[in-house]
Amino acid sequence: MRVVFDTGVVISGLLLPRSVPRQAIQAARTRGDLLVSLATLEELDDLLRRSKFDGYVTEEQRLEFLAAYIREAVEVPVNISLKMCRDPTDDEFLELAVEGRATHIVSGDPDLLTMHSFRGVAIVNPRQFLST
Repeated sequence: MRVVFDTGVVISGLLLPRSVPRQAIQAARTRGDLLVSLATLEELDDLLRRSKFDGYVTEEQRLEFLAAYIREAVEVPVNISLKMCRDPTDDEFLELAVEGRATHIVSGDPDLLTMHSFRGVAIVNPRQFLST
């Protein structure tokens, strides 16, 4: 498996250690590759530095999680630009999936989930991913 996680799922997995998103991330780690791109990492880094998450975990813990996530992931160079999603900010996940030959995009975002699949890549929520 080659799996792209959207930023919301990754953040939920970090903030809620016993959550379905965390279980999905752990399952992907053991069954295949986590795929990231420069764009998805920059978005994740930006969000994890926001103080609104301080009530859940410290910024230091969030950045340690990010570092571990990066170490375990395969960084994929993205050289295409797609405009396929209802929300243009989600196109970066489609681009990563295509360039990285992903099998799955795991998302909680309705704009991605309504697509169901894209160029042979299954788009599923974390619970659906766990049942694959």
